[in-house]
Amino acid sequence: MHISVVLFTSDLRVHDHPPLRAAVTGADAVVPLFVRDRAIEELGPAGPNREAFLADCLADLDQGLRDRGGRLVVRDGDLVEQVRSVVESADADEIHMAAGVSRYAHAREQRLREALERDGRRLYVHDAVVTAVAPGEVTPANSDHFAVFTPYFRRWTAQGVRAVLAAPRTVRVPDHIRSHPLPARDDIEGLSPGLARGGESIGRALWKAWLRHGIDRYAETHDDLAADDTSKLSPHLHFGTLSGAELVHAARDRATAGAEAFVRQLCWRDFHHQVLAARPAAAGADYRTRGDRWRSEASAMGDVRAWQEGRTGYPIVDAAMRQLLHEGWMHNRGRLLTASFLAKTLYVDWRVGARHFRRLLVDGDLANNQLNWQWVAGTGTDSRPNRVLNPVLQGKRYDPDGTYVRRWVPELGSLRGAAVHEPWKLPGQERERYDYPEPVVALADGLSRFKQARGLE
Repeated sequence: MHISVVLFTSDLRVHDHPPLRAAVTGADAVVPLFVRDRAIEELGPAGPNREAFLADCLADLDQGLRDRGGRLVVRDGDLVEQVRSVVESADADEIHMAAGVSRYAHAREQRLREALERDGRRLYVHDAVVTAVAPGEVTPANSDHFAVFTPYFRRWTAQGVRAVLAAPRTVRVPDHIRSHPLPARDDIEGLSPGLARGGESIGRALWKAWLRHGIDRYAETHDDLAADDTSKLSPHLHFGTLSGAELVHAARDRATAGAEAFVRQLCWRDFHHQVLAARPAAAGADYRTRGDRWRSEASAMGDVRAWQEGRTGYPIVDAAMRQLLHEGWMHNRGRLLTASFLAKTLYVDWRVGARHFRRLLVDGDLANNQLNWQWVAGTGTDSRPNRVLNPVLQGKRYDPDGTYVRRWVPELGSLRGAAVHEPWKLPGQERERYDYPEPVVALADGLSRFKQARGLE
């Protein structure tokens, strides 16, 4: 018998899945395998929100495979050892998986390839599974990656996206291959109370609803904090329950300004992946150093805690940070302004913020999280590295009547209109009625500190 193994990583779906399609084609049986890789946990815990969402995704993937006559095999431990064990037990001769972009993913792939070759088996690594366009598929003439988004977007658009693959009708799995129990959300403690459910079936339902009711107005509403009118698909892209390629094709079929704006955001995701693939050190080191002497988490402990808890005294910042605590997710505009506040107004090392986001964000993708933080901190690919977002102006622009702030900062709930963005300006007795902190720093002082640090004044 010809038996293949398909190794799932961050591609937890059956639709538009090139490794699964390749493994099924021509094989008598297939082993769909997911390994809970202990080495990844040693690099840093995923956080309970992502662990719970992962558990949902694995359960849904198992059901999707069972609907086609198969099942998911789950193993725990060292990935290379577990894959070799399954391959030997199944007597499989080829293994299929999606390409990754992180330094660890590259090393893992190389270790697996070498081990399998010693065993006389072959590893096939498929591109454009996690992203719509593979990292390195489009490059400038003088570099291995694009460092500026706009020219990348032009080339990415011209390159086109691979065709979408149908889910296999049948997946036959050898009966004797044992599996460890699937993880369960109910066994995980410390979740954000409003954490969304994961899984391909939920992701596809969200996507279909977004196509019908949201995408066409995305260009006009995506920055509206109160409307919260974004797709909420980022966790599904992170875990691969949805395919970037499939989303691009479906959005382009709409041929609306909103759909094109959404495709541009999908391209931003691919942009960051191709940067990290070429410069894996950017996960923890400045992509472009500015000579910063950041305040550390220890030296700025009070400010960092106030930021993490949504108690900075700047309502729009606090609202966004409380949304993160409650949902394990945050509106993109909120991410930009809270990151700017920490890295530039408080002048705290961007890595402190990136770690906190990764602990809580259900879509805490390494490439997008780290490189978006670097973009905001001015150490990444932003062509205006010293821009500072003013939280008061941001609040008045993107939450003009204060609805978003009042939703997440209920102690200011009785303040009407734009006054909610500047409670420190209230007359003395009125200000005393609100159990809300004073600003941790004056904006002018924070800006001056940042400019001095960057040698701008």
